[in-house]
Amino acid sequence: MSSPSALRGEGPIEAVVDAAEREAERYAHGEDRPLGGYLAITAAYAATTIAGVALVRARHRPLPAVSVRDVALAAVGTFQLARIITKKPITSALRAPFTRYEGPSGPGELHESVRGRGVRHAVGELLTCPFCMAHWIATAFGFGFVLAPDATRLVASVLAAEAGADFLQFAYAGAQSRA
Repeated sequence: MSSPSALRGEGPIEAVVDAAEREAERYAHGEDRPLGGYLAITAAYAATTIAGVALVRARHRPLPAVSVRDVALAAVGTFQLARIITKKPITSALRAPFTRYEGPSGPGELHESVRGRGVRHAVGELLTCPFCMAHWIATAFGFGFVLAPDATRLVASVLAAEAGADFLQFAYAGAQSRA
């Protein structure tokens, strides 16, 4: 018995692509959800993570025990770097090919909407979402603690200090407005 795709003269690749497109349509309910773009970003994340693991193995680096202090430092550094990449005006040139400027979203931060379709749209979502970007950054900090722990602690400390300074700026502005 022949399959419907075989009757149309399609090969296995075309059949898989057709099935994936049907699933994407069912998933999205008419919304623009760039599942292919998400898949490309996920593949890029997996490839970079595999490359990082290969680098660690090639250098015969042991996996360190990560202290609570390092986890806290990486968490605050990840928070701050994710905000810098996804929200700060200074990095808007990196986001511009994938986003549209909408206006300020708060002190020192921008609101941008995602533009484009497919991979471009998916990259735009990554570059405007601090929660999404944090996953990539935390992974980089993890490899940093294995490959260059002192440099990683320095970078995380600088970012943590900047995050602390941002919160102090908000506290100061709040105290001034109440005075």
